[in-house]
Amino acid sequence: MNGPWHSYVYAVGRDGGDLDAAAAALTGFGGAPLRTVAGDGLTALVSSVPADDFGTDGLTERMADLAELEALARVHHEVVEAAHARTTVLPMRLATVYLDDARVRAVLSERAAEFSELLSWLDGHAELGVKVYADPVRARAEAAPAAPTAGSGRAYLRQRRDQRRLRDDAYRAAGAVAGAVRDTVAPLTRGVVAHRPQQGELASGPGENVANEAYLVPRTRVREFHQALAGLTGSDAGVRVEITGPWAPYSFATRPAESGAA
Repeated sequence: MNGPWHSYVYAVGRDGGDLDAAAAALTGFGGAPLRTVAGDGLTALVSSVPADDFGTDGLTERMADLAELEALARVHHEVVEAAHARTTVLPMRLATVYLDDARVRAVLSERAAEFSELLSWLDGHAELGVKVYADPVRARAEAAPAAPTAGSGRAYLRQRRDQRRLRDDAYRAAGAVAGAVRDTVAPLTRGVVAHRPQQGELASGPGENVANEAYLVPRTRVREFHQALAGLTGSDAGVRVEITGPWAPYSFATRPAESGAA
């Protein structure tokens, strides 16, 4: 292998054969083989990346290129999810790069207590996402047609008033549903992280994302989680609820107190 190269870290888990097996079955960014780096009872899932492309300047340029960013995120996600399917892992942030394996091993040693505590906290759990959308367009489409009003000016003003009322009702209903989601699933979850609502291309489907939350749920209760929210999805005109996952616990890759988890 020609160099120079840096070490890209996808996830951290406990020592054992599970991450070794994942490394043997997967490839990293650019098709590079995966390997494990062990230290202080922990194992990091790692691949080599070109230093020129993944140094400070190279990473800044790569993260600014949407196509490059999407490709990196896709590979990162695939590796983390495959490892998560085998064992409890702590997902690393996208583009976690160290100078070499020796530095990775040193980080495992320096943060051994923190990582071990988090892995114990995450054992047997997965992440589920819940997004609530306000959709005034859908609310207007589902509303009964307004009765005709004499005079075009008066009809126009009434139509505008009705549109504003439907819009306000949709946002109020979406806020109420978001609160109901949190209350409904609280007994089923270990932690919750409130993310910034998604906008533009990041938001999926129609409407405006008004709540975007991640929940840490025991794997044995994932189905129960979905069932608990079934009555909230589509129950109000102009409100849409989207559930994603289960995923590796990306949103809980910090200490519980920092993540906002219970």
